[in-house]
Amino acid sequence: MTKVKIVEVGPRDGLQNEAKHLSVDDKVALIQGLAEAGLQDIEVGSLVSPKWVPQMANSDEVYQKAVALGLDAEKLHMLVPNARGLARAQTIDVKTIAVFVAASDSFSEKNINCTVQESIEGIRPVVIEALEAGIRVRGYVSCVIGCPYEGWVDSAKVVPVVEALFDMGCYELSLGDTIGVATVQRMGNLLDDITASVSSDRLALHLHDTYGQALLNVLLGLEKGVRVFDSSVAGLGGCPYAEGATGNVATEDLLYMLQGYGCELDGAIDTDKLIEVGEGIRKVVASDGSKVAKATLRSKTRFFPKSI
Repeated sequence: MTKVKIVEVGPRDGLQNEAKHLSVDDKVALIQGLAEAGLQDIEVGSLVSPKWVPQMANSDEVYQKAVALGLDAEKLHMLVPNARGLARAQTIDVKTIAVFVAASDSFSEKNINCTVQESIEGIRPVVIEALEAGIRVRGYVSCVIGCPYEGWVDSAKVVPVVEALFDMGCYELSLGDTIGVATVQRMGNLLDDITASVSSDRLALHLHDTYGQALLNVLLGLEKGVRVFDSSVAGLGGCPYAEGATGNVATEDLLYMLQGYGCELDGAIDTDKLIEVGEGIRKVVASDGSKVAKATLRSKTRFFPKSI
């Protein structure tokens, strides 16, 4: 049986793109609900300037309160954009950070005011310092398929970025279809090119569902040897730099598909609880929610087990 891991990114990647700003206690309640549903790896926040991403203000406090609940600190991920963010992470004893680099110069310049190569060199000392301090580092690569400013992104631009983060020492590399335009053919070609130098067991897929192709690309990833997938409860999120881009693939929908594929998850998940959490946050931020939640709540017949 194929064993897979889900990284829940709703509290960070999901909420940072929602118009409504949640309080610290609301964010902690969301994280607690996700953990109680059985999700283990949860991205809880981002140590960026609240001037640029106000939705992520007080991520330090959110992390500390989540740890105080007794959750496994090593599985609570925190996005760190630069040295200042790392310093904040060390102050609150974060165990796992995520760093990010885009594969598109235009996206990188719009997002963090530097080219791809400049961002790689800028993040390198952050990764080195984190690893020396015993902090686990996960790497994100944004716009691996398409860019809202440049159009399709050639894999020749993506592979060197993935290799650079791998060589720095990132334990896992999450490939982000940031604007949700990936087709199976393009994603397959990209994975073939990347796995020529980086093993598929070091990769994750971070798929937005703008064109409704996310689950198809999850299935493709499984067939190509990828075993880690990012998702967001209730499909929260979007992309502030790409008009029309929607949120991550919904965790509820991802679970349903993985079950149908016969996968074993890294820990049992109570799907009723997950749907409850998703419906709760969906009403707060007014998102559409997951297809599985809609179908399950409207039907008397259950096709989705309580845990898988």
